[in-house]
Amino acid sequence: MEKMMLLYRYIKYLIKSKTKYDIHSPFVFNFIRDVLADKRHYYAFDEIDFIRQELLHDNTVLHVSDMGAGSKRLRSSERTVSQIAKNSLTDHKFGELLFRIAAYFNSTAVLELGTSLGISTLYFAKARPDAAVTTVEGSPEIATFARQVFTRSGAGNISLITGEFSHVLETNLVPGKNIFDLIYIDGNHKKEPTLAYFNTLLKGHSGPETVFIFDDIHWSREMEEAWQLIRGHEAVTCTIDLFFKGIVFIDHRFHSPHHFTLKY
Repeated sequence: MEKMMLLYRYIKYLIKSKTKYDIHSPFVFNFIRDVLADKRHYYAFDEIDFIRQELLHDNTVLHVSDMGAGSKRLRSSERTVSQIAKNSLTDHKFGELLFRIAAYFNSTAVLELGTSLGISTLYFAKARPDAAVTTVEGSPEIATFARQVFTRSGAGNISLITGEFSHVLETNLVPGKNIFDLIYIDGNHKKEPTLAYFNTLLKGHSGPETVFIFDDIHWSREMEEAWQLIRGHEAVTCTIDLFFKGIVFIDHRFHSPHHFTLKY
């Protein structure tokens, strides 16, 4: 039933989605041309893919603490790295999109909620080696393993914090001081926590041009409800729905809210 509902949502998305030829906003047109349609193969992709393959064949057993909606496929708390990798790693297409977004907006301070094994984190870190990338993972053993991945990758610009997201936002980040220009929320996948993270980060940890990226906005009815409420927030000036990712702008260049569903 869950797969059928996801397919139904995807068909609705395909019917609604537009291409660059349907877009009259120069800001969004340029984003499509320079980010979504960019097919260049950047130097870091091969490095990350090598690590991805290692993870897909790693039989190390980890104890996983699911603090959010958890995996729909894996129910056991004891999982091999390869199992986690097969079910939760950001795929090539969207990992490379994260890379391009960070590069396109010249992100200097990135926050990620939901490290997992660290592949998505590496896309951010490799896109902007001069940026400070902060990533948060709730499961201690996964966090420890991800640190090893970062060390092997040679990425020295990543700071990993272990803890439940709300607790970390409350105790590890200082409102008005820890400001991020790119925020990726990929964890929990429940309505109320997702909205709480957004509101906390919007009020205390964002600037006038901060870009928010939400993972799996159509993953469940709860996530779709959360996405609709985020789109309607008074601070939000533009959103882009790519089905598997939702991009949110609070950019002052939009004088009235604009919402786009784009083919990707």
